[in-house]
Amino acid sequence: MIDHKTIDDLARRLSEALPDGVRTFQHDVEKNMRAILTSTFTRLDLVTRDELDIQKDVLARTRAQLTELENKLAILQQQLDSQKNTDG
Repeated sequence: MIDHKTIDDLARRLSEALPDGVRTFQHDVEKNMRAILTSTFTRLDLVTRDELDIQKDVLARTRAQLTELENKLAILQQQLDSQKNTDG
């Protein structure tokens, strides 16, 4: 999930971009924008960069293990085939 500091900063920058007449309500606007942004980001089910990097590492390890198992299986298959050829 996106951190609250980022949401607060985004809400502040959006409220500062409002016309001067609306700036008198800046605190309320920031509060409402913060709530809207938090709700929107929550519904998007976003992950942090750290979570993404962790999953990337897990996937890389899983791929390496899969490759190793495929190689072992190929060796076992060759051994089985050569046994069949010598027995047959």
